[in-house]
Amino acid sequence: MKVKRISLRYTALCFAMLSMTLHVKGQVAETYTKREVMIAMRDGAKLYTAVYEPKDNSRRHPILMFRTPYGCRPYGESFSGAIEGELAHYVARQYIIVQQDVRGRYMSEGEYENVRPVVLQPGERANDVTDAYDTAEWLVKNTWNNGSIGLTGNSYLGYYALTAALCKHPAIKAVCPEAPIGDWFMGDDVHHNGALMLTDAFRFLWGFGRYRPKPSQKVEGLKPYYFTDEYSFFLRTATIGGLSALQHDSLPFWNAMLEHPDYDEWWQQRSPIRAYKAIDIPVMVVGGLFDAEDLYGTWSSYKALAARQKAPLYLLIGPWRHGGWHAKGANRLGEMSFGHEDLSERFRSMQQRFFDYYLDHVGTIDFPPVTLFFTGENSWRTFAKLPAEKTVLTPIYLHKGGALRFEKPREKLSYTQYLSDPAHPVPYTNRIDRNRDAAYMVEDQRFASRRNDVICFSTSPLTEALTLCGPIEIDLSTSISTTDADYIVKLIDVFPDEDSKQAGYEMLVRGDIMRGRYRNSFTKPEPFVPNKMARVRFSLADVAHTFPKGHRIMVQIQSSWFPLADRNPQQFVNIYRCRPGDFVPTTVRIFHDTAHASKLILPVLRP
Repeated sequence: MKVKRISLRYTALCFAMLSMTLHVKGQVAETYTKREVMIAMRDGAKLYTAVYEPKDNSRRHPILMFRTPYGCRPYGESFSGAIEGELAHYVARQYIIVQQDVRGRYMSEGEYENVRPVVLQPGERANDVTDAYDTAEWLVKNTWNNGSIGLTGNSYLGYYALTAALCKHPAIKAVCPEAPIGDWFMGDDVHHNGALMLTDAFRFLWGFGRYRPKPSQKVEGLKPYYFTDEYSFFLRTATIGGLSALQHDSLPFWNAMLEHPDYDEWWQQRSPIRAYKAIDIPVMVVGGLFDAEDLYGTWSSYKALAARQKAPLYLLIGPWRHGGWHAKGANRLGEMSFGHEDLSERFRSMQQRFFDYYLDHVGTIDFPPVTLFFTGENSWRTFAKLPAEKTVLTPIYLHKGGALRFEKPREKLSYTQYLSDPAHPVPYTNRIDRNRDAAYMVEDQRFASRRNDVICFSTSPLTEALTLCGPIEIDLSTSISTTDADYIVKLIDVFPDEDSKQAGYEMLVRGDIMRGRYRNSFTKPEPFVPNKMARVRFSLADVAHTFPKGHRIMVQIQSSWFPLADRNPQQFVNIYRCRPGDFVPTTVRIFHDTAHASKLILPVLRP
């Protein structure tokens, strides 16, 4: 792809910006003012908004806005640390910085609603889309701006950036959602393919999901709900009902969620992804390959935007954890090193150029539409689009004896089985800790390989490197001895025994869970017929990884991943309402013969 040459004006501005950045720390108050305003929405609710404005009125300034449910601290005259920290390069370019508490959070009026349904029809009730429009309207009329507003932010803020893009206010010219929430049933923080992401969901909602009676600068302090390790606590608590009893009806979203165990209209309304086809401004999506919170939202939002073909779209994915692109260096996760480059600088530079170009008409977009970091080779690659043109969907089959081959099995009847016992669930990590560590996403899986309720299939050492770019499709032929079960499939890079630093390391490249009852429909779950063959198909989120020559590809399959995901009783009952006695063992068979060939579809990127 031909790269645009950076203008001399922009180069000079970059040097000037660097020089100013070196002097901006501690001096922002000399060049900026802060004012706190309550902006009235169309229904009368007022939203707290902190506006940081340059004192220099010799030119009009672009606006960079953050809409957040996490609070705009510090309230009062003091400046946000972000102004002198991660936003210093925007301050050096004299952007107007706007931070706003969304409706119903901290100092803003109104009632808060998690992933509030997106409403686009005129005349409908006030919501996150209309709030963004009303805020933009106030800003263009009440600040010394150039008529251009951009929105960005990580996680929930990324979600609010995209919903703002839906409001169609003419001043909102570009958005950069970072790891945006996409769908809390299909993926992201709360569920994956219908399975409750137990430790993350409960911990997050225990603090964030509490009812707020009135605007306040502080959130009620929380008492820890356990003091032991997370595995022991959740196993002893036993059921979702046991967890619910701890919070005494103080978590509205948690309690509402328990009334909707399936992907019904309530959940569907809380996914904004289908609405993104209406976005007609430039978007730059940022995310991490090892984002334990919102990997689904990042990829699904990007793909929905890519289908619209209405405006420029950019994607930047690095080897980062959730929000890791903001951390200086950001070139390591757990035991995995991703080289010596300051990977976060790639994010800062690209985002700055994106907003400078679309909000201030400065410089050029000198990077291709897609920039991905490939682990295994530790290098960046760029593409004109995704799927990459040289991607070939390639099946790799499970075989008897734990073999994994690109050839289809020839046996007439062949399977591997294991006993899944919910009284002794497979842990998702070898660590014993109180909180989930994002490093589990690259953790050595040898601890799981040693269990008899985890089955493993691996290739011979590769004779040449194999690069994957895209989602992994799972297609299992299976039977169980009860009426429900979960399927966790993990794709693993096995380091050679000769590796001097990480001999035999089984690096998790990607793994995910599928709740078996949803194998045919997420809205209409179905029980398994005991010992009858069934097909379970689902996808693992996109990967960008090279298996080097001499490494082996491994697949692990199991039926619990605790307490990352809640335990399945392995009976077709309402899991949110089940009792401790409902949890029973089941025998799981994974078939690998000619008529029932279980396989993965790999997105192989050809040289």
